[in-house]
Amino acid sequence: MVLFTTIAAFAAAAQSGGARQQAVVIMPENARQRQLQEQIGWADAVVSNGVVYVSGVPAYLAPGEKDMENAFVRAFDAIGKTLQRAGVSWDDVVELRTYHTDPTAQIDAFAKVKSRYMKSPPPAWSAIGTSGLLQPGALVEIAVVAHVPKQKSR
Repeated sequence: MVLFTTIAAFAAAAQSGGARQQAVVIMPENARQRQLQEQIGWADAVVSNGVVYVSGVPAYLAPGEKDMENAFVRAFDAIGKTLQRAGVSWDDVVELRTYHTDPTAQIDAFAKVKSRYMKSPPPAWSAIGTSGLLQPGALVEIAVVAHVPKQKSR
């Protein structure tokens, strides 16, 4: 699927000169999710000039679930898979942006889970409070930026 996405991105680049059109666009492997994202107009990630921009991933409680950590783990796992498909890892992440519906209640559990995925030195991190997110019931939305190591640059 990544090969198909890469070929499509290079075909688009041949027809236009914009930076995003020359980027590698990482779309979901799940057909239903891909259709939704194409309809609304966003990618899982875009790789451009050695930088990976990962779109926000919501963390939400499963029906009947009370433990926020489980929600955060699922979101971090999803981001990790996108990073892998883009050719990088958590070690390459330089920026973390999180949007919290209740920052005070969420930050300790969130930081605990984050530290399982992101080791020292820490990335730049902006934690933003908000009254709501697009995903119904979402607690937090997480977006990251990573640099492609020079030997892997696309």
